[in-house]
Amino acid sequence: MTELIHGEITEQILGAAFDVHSGLGPGFREKPYERALAYELSARGLLVVPQAPFQLNYKDIVVGRSQTDLLVEGKVIVEVKATEAHETLFEAQLLSYLKASGKRVGLLLNFGMESLWRKRLIV
Repeated sequence: MTELIHGEITEQILGAAFDVHSGLGPGFREKPYERALAYELSARGLLVVPQAPFQLNYKDIVVGRSQTDLLVEGKVIVEVKATEAHETLFEAQLLSYLKASGKRVGLLLNFGMESLWRKRLIV
């Protein structure tokens, strides 16, 4: 497979997310959506790493470790939520993950609403 650019990856992620939301609907916790999305993305031929780890650095030391919900094609971080309302805290979390991991593009997906809520963030 040729290397995909960020826009192509996010387009495929969104298509898969809409399919998952249509199939499951709102009302579940995050993990079923995360697993279903990973399945859909893999079925579309994308490389998906669930719970992709990264380290948190402060100046020249490692101060902690964290993980993303999904890392797609080694380029796009996907954070999955399943709440009845969007909170700006979710965006701050994804921005922090992007900065700490060195990735440029992230998608925040909230499956807990009647319609799939989504936002693309770039650093």
